[in-house]
Amino acid sequence: MLASSCSKYKYETVSGDPLKTRIYTLPNGLKVYMSVMKEQPRIQTAIAVRVGGKNDPAETTGLAHYFEHLMFKGTEKFGTSDYAAEKPMLDEIERLFEVYRKTTDEAERAAIYHRIDSISYEASKIAIPNEYDKLMAAIGANGTNAFTSQDMTVYVEDIPSNQIDNWAKIQADRFLNPVIRGFHTELETIYEEKNMSLTQDGRKIWEAMDAALFPNHPYGTQTVLGTQESLKNPSITNVKNYHKTYYVPNNMAVCVSGDFDPDQMIATIDKYFGDMQPNPDLPKLEFKPEEPITAPVVKEVYGPEAARVMLGWRLPAATDPSNDVADIVGSVLYNGQAGLIDLDLNQQQKVLSAYAYASTQPDYGMFLMDGNPKAGQSLDEVRDLLLAEAAKIRAGEFDEGLIEASINNYKMQLMNEFDKYDQRAMFYVYSFIYGKEWADDIRQLERMEKITKQDVVDWANKYLGPESYAIVYKREGKDPGEQKIAAPKITPIATNRDAQSVFLTEIQNTEVKPIEPVFVDYKKDMSQFEARKGIDVLYKKNESNDIFTLTYVFDTGTENDPALNLAFDYLGYLGSESLTAEQIASKMYGIACSFSMQAGPTSCRISITGLGENMAEAMEIVEGLLNRPKPDEAILANLKADMIKSRADAKLNQSRCFGALRTYVFYGPDFIRRTTLTNPALEAMSSEMLLAKIGELMGKQHEVLYYGPQSEKEVTEALAMHHKTSAELQPLDKKHLQLLPTDESKVLMAQYDAKQLYYLQYANLGKQFDVAADPEITLYNEYFGGGMNSVVFQEMREARGLAYSASAYIMQPNYADTKYGYIAFIATQNDKMQMAIEAFDEIINNMPESETAFKIAKEGLISRLRTDRTVKEQVLWSFIRLRNLGLEEDRDKQIFEKVQAMTLADVKAAQEKWVKNRKYVYGILGDIQDLDLNYLKTLGPIRTVSQEEIFGY
Repeated sequence: MLASSCSKYKYETVSGDPLKTRIYTLPNGLKVYMSVMKEQPRIQTAIAVRVGGKNDPAETTGLAHYFEHLMFKGTEKFGTSDYAAEKPMLDEIERLFEVYRKTTDEAERAAIYHRIDSISYEASKIAIPNEYDKLMAAIGANGTNAFTSQDMTVYVEDIPSNQIDNWAKIQADRFLNPVIRGFHTELETIYEEKNMSLTQDGRKIWEAMDAALFPNHPYGTQTVLGTQESLKNPSITNVKNYHKTYYVPNNMAVCVSGDFDPDQMIATIDKYFGDMQPNPDLPKLEFKPEEPITAPVVKEVYGPEAARVMLGWRLPAATDPSNDVADIVGSVLYNGQAGLIDLDLNQQQKVLSAYAYASTQPDYGMFLMDGNPKAGQSLDEVRDLLLAEAAKIRAGEFDEGLIEASINNYKMQLMNEFDKYDQRAMFYVYSFIYGKEWADDIRQLERMEKITKQDVVDWANKYLGPESYAIVYKREGKDPGEQKIAAPKITPIATNRDAQSVFLTEIQNTEVKPIEPVFVDYKKDMSQFEARKGIDVLYKKNESNDIFTLTYVFDTGTENDPALNLAFDYLGYLGSESLTAEQIASKMYGIACSFSMQAGPTSCRISITGLGENMAEAMEIVEGLLNRPKPDEAILANLKADMIKSRADAKLNQSRCFGALRTYVFYGPDFIRRTTLTNPALEAMSSEMLLAKIGELMGKQHEVLYYGPQSEKEVTEALAMHHKTSAELQPLDKKHLQLLPTDESKVLMAQYDAKQLYYLQYANLGKQFDVAADPEITLYNEYFGGGMNSVVFQEMREARGLAYSASAYIMQPNYADTKYGYIAFIATQNDKMQMAIEAFDEIINNMPESETAFKIAKEGLISRLRTDRTVKEQVLWSFIRLRNLGLEEDRDKQIFEKVQAMTLADVKAAQEKWVKNRKYVYGILGDIQDLDLNYLKTLGPIRTVSQEEIFGY
């Protein structure tokens, strides 16, 4: 339907659209999607370009991704103090890279790169690094980011609602006139990202699956990150041609959702983007259609993580009508509760874990099944189990009620996502990128409701053939093709912190109508009452939709009993006296509800969520399980074996190993021992012991958090009728995590065979929580480590090219009796370790001072405090966090009032008071034989910690 907002701008709408979407098309072809949601004075923006890794020139793969990085480097107006002086040097760098990429002699290449490095350093004296991020900080943007996939490149910002004009002005300039500067140091960042991928086995599996299913299409012939050869031989000329070809309005969409006037928004977008010139000769991706798969295509990949297997079937493009059925099939097979794989494989403990789902893309899609083996189980055995589940769909061996249940759960999922302004914007992004009509997207539920069991069976027989799949075996072992991209010698570029373009000054001086902050008033924005003695309720009404969340919170956790997580896991496999485990899962899924149980070190939570009208039924089911579980020793024996296998798998994963090392560094070996069952202790647990722990827990005092559509009276009645607890509830002794002291510096090293190390630097600052310190600590963190405009980002990534990600900040206590800490983190190549540690040491202890950078950090912080809102269920959890600190008033109120008068001298004083010249524990996860131990000894005595020590098993 075509409508008109004023005489100049016409837009499309879809009747019955819950988002009330407006879709404009400017004369130059630019699409604009809008949805108004005024709950918070902020707007999620996303600028989507229909170009990604599949469009990379074969000679410079990875180009879409590294151009995404370069879009943050500025234009002729910002990112430079004198573009006229800078341009000849940038042109020469471009020319030299063309020579470099065509030169094969290594000595000549080194000489050329040295010349590039020298000119780049001179150019950096004129450039202003990260000025785009300073612009975003100046207007109070959150979540500055971008991402590239095979089909798209998307740039996102969450902005205050009074900064629309400034945002559009900045974005239009960078999309129209990007300048390629800081190229060789940004390539170092991309090298780091590529090196990180070498230990990410999941990425290897995906790339192998794409190659197997799409041998003729760029999905399968090239990757988003590009080949190592391409990254070593980049082309600025190709980058510029790429921008000119694809970054054009008839290939872009601006997607916005939040608090704005649509007429003003479209006029502003037209004002700044309307002059962009379309490309009438936009290239059409040419590829040879894929031949049908008539026999399994087999691939193998190797890596350090646990073995697994993935199966994939090729599907049509995203716009094909059959994809509605594909989504249903995905849910019938696996939905996390009651799908065939859930009940036949996961619930029956036939595999360690398995899942399935449909994945759609503009040119082709995939239907994927993935499985992790149990101890002693082969990947072929997992394959056969997965194939058997696919065969059941083809044969119609499933309950037709699963289709209706899947549709009801999808309805609830949409209800949840439509309630978030950022999610709305991303719905538009995918609709545009996939080439869909919004009317078709919004009518998907209506179409799904007409899908029959026979439709599902017919689809499965057409697309999930018994021989028409690809299979990727992920095996443990050294990747024979793994080759780290070596770090070339580069000169750190100038940071020019105090330099500022005229453009940034103009943005800062632009007058906007201020938005007054709104802080939570916990006496008005929520309520508290006693359901019965020992059960207090924190209540917040859901005014947006019919979804409820009911959470029981117990102030006890693995610090008190390390077996609580095992008890919860065990309970999840059991039935109750009246229902089997399969019946529980099917009934809960059928009423669009779910439940979860988890135990942290100091608290446990049992949550039920779903459609409000079904809360009573869901509570009866879950309470029946909690209070009358039916033990099963065979299930417990299987669970123990699976947990021991999962523990062994965790030790193969780099992130899991670093997480364990981090916990060990923060809290020490005693904490690990207190909160972790050893494998023998786990083996010794009986059903009686574990279920007794659940019974004991339900006899303890606890708090109930409710967010949903029911009234306080209805919630009180539901708890009285359905929440089954002991008559007299016993009090719980609270325990709070205490950081280890850092009286002496030392190095703790854990072995992990990778080309990239994870580095942690930690200090206990020795002071308990003091609310009066909030403003100085918040402002220090914002200035020093708060984001892309911070000292850490500029020094570690921008100037020195040492890492893809790095951070450093003062950690706030979670409880009134716990202490502040300090943490610095970087993931970097092994051969950059010393440079990274020394750079951190320099900036942490001798903090660079810049009035310009400080002003931007302060302005950005104040702007966000003006516009950020604590809403919905967040109110309840923020209340608990404050109460744990002995507070009753929103902390942001004091920060907002005090920060406005603070200066850079206050930040410097905070740095000297809290941070300067501390003793540190250095935690390093890496390949020890590849690290410079002599250098590490200068930091403090070295101790190597084993996996058993850091994991506790």
